[in-house]
Amino acid sequence: MARNPFKPTAGATPPVLVGRDSVLEDLDEALEDGAGSPYLLQFITGARGVGKTVMLTEMGRRARQQGWIVIDETATPKLIQRLTSAVRRHREELGAPSRRRITGAGISLGPLGGANLALESPDKATPGLREEIGMLCDALDLHDGQTGLIITVDEIHTIPQSELDELTAITQHLIREDRPLGLLMAGIPQAVERMISDNAQRPKVSTFMRRAERTSLEEVPLHSVAAAFEQTLTEAGRSVSPEVALECAQATGGYPFMIQLVGYHTWRIGKTGEVTSAHVTAGREKARKRLGDLVHAPALADLSPVDRTFLTHMSQDSGPTRAIDMQIRMGEGSNYISVYRDRLIRAGMIQPAATYGRFEFALPELREYLRDHAAQLIAQSEN
Repeated sequence: MARNPFKPTAGATPPVLVGRDSVLEDLDEALEDGAGSPYLLQFITGARGVGKTVMLTEMGRRARQQGWIVIDETATPKLIQRLTSAVRRHREELGAPSRRRITGAGISLGPLGGANLALESPDKATPGLREEIGMLCDALDLHDGQTGLIITVDEIHTIPQSELDELTAITQHLIREDRPLGLLMAGIPQAVERMISDNAQRPKVSTFMRRAERTSLEEVPLHSVAAAFEQTLTEAGRSVSPEVALECAQATGGYPFMIQLVGYHTWRIGKTGEVTSAHVTAGREKARKRLGDLVHAPALADLSPVDRTFLTHMSQDSGPTRAIDMQIRMGEGSNYISVYRDRLIRAGMIQPAATYGRFEFALPELREYLRDHAAQLIAQSEN
C-alpha cells in the first residue's frame, strides 16, 4: 500500500506547494541577481496555517540548490548569539580563518633592523555577527563569487526589542557593504504591523523594516487546489475524478493547512483504489476536528477571557459582524468594542470585512469551532 502523501504537520513541506509560484519565482530571480536585490529582504505574512513556515522552508531549499548557505531560525531570545555561532561554523567549514587584529607594532634599530607585529589571537577577540558574516561572504566570494548567505527568521514579531535593534543595524551595514545577504522573515501581518509601528520612534529600525518587501500569503484559488489534489493522488497511485477533486478543494476553502488535513484524512479513509465523494465527506469532518485541536484551541488559549467572549458572540452571525450588534450582545459601549476588535485584529483572529464597518473571522472554520465549544469557552471566561 502506498504511503500517504499528505503532511498535516506544522511546517512540514507538502508534496505540491500550491498557488505560490510567483513568490518563489521572485526569490529565484533575487538569488540570480545577488547583493542588492529587493526580494532578498522581505516579510512573509499571513494568517495562522496559511503556510508561512512552509514558504520559508521552501525558499531555503531553493537557495541551497543554487549554492547559497542558509540558516533557519525562530525569533526567540539569544537569536543573535545562535546566528553568530551558525555563521562561524559555516565559515570554518569553508576553511576561512578568523581575522586577527594587530595590537602592537615595533621597529628594531639593531644591526640587522627589522619589524615585528603583535597579533591578537581569535580566542581573545571573538568576532560578532557582523564580522562573522563579512568573513563568510569573503570566503564565498573566493569560492565561487556567485552565492551568499540567506537567513530565515520565523515568528519575527516575537523577537526581543534589543535583538531586533541589533539585527536591523547589522543587516543595514552589510547591505551598504554590498554583501550577498538575504533576510527572509515571517509573521502574522497584524503583529508585524504593530512591531513596525512600535518602532516609529526608532527611525533606523522602522525605515529598514518599511523598506522590506511584503509578501502576503492568501488562500489558494480552488481550481488550483483541485488540480493539486488530482496530481498528488494520481502520482501516489490513487484515482480521483475531477468532480471529486473539486469536492476536496471546496472542503479546504483554499486554506493551505486544511489542504493537507483534508487530503490526509480522505486518503486514510479510502486507503486504496478510487477516492470517492463519501471519502471526502468523512475526511472533511476529521480534518475540521484536527484543525480545531491544532490551530483554533492553541490560538484561543493565548487570548484573554474577554477576547474569547468577544469571539464567541461573533460566532452567532453567519457572516461579517456589525459593531452595533456586539455592543448589544456584550452590553458595552462603542469604545469598549473598538478596543477588543482592534486587539483581535492585531492577534490575527479577525479582520476587516469587505463591507465597511464590519469585521469577520480570519481563520477558516473558527466560527464553527466556537459554536461547538461555546459553553466551554464561556465557562472558562467566567472563571
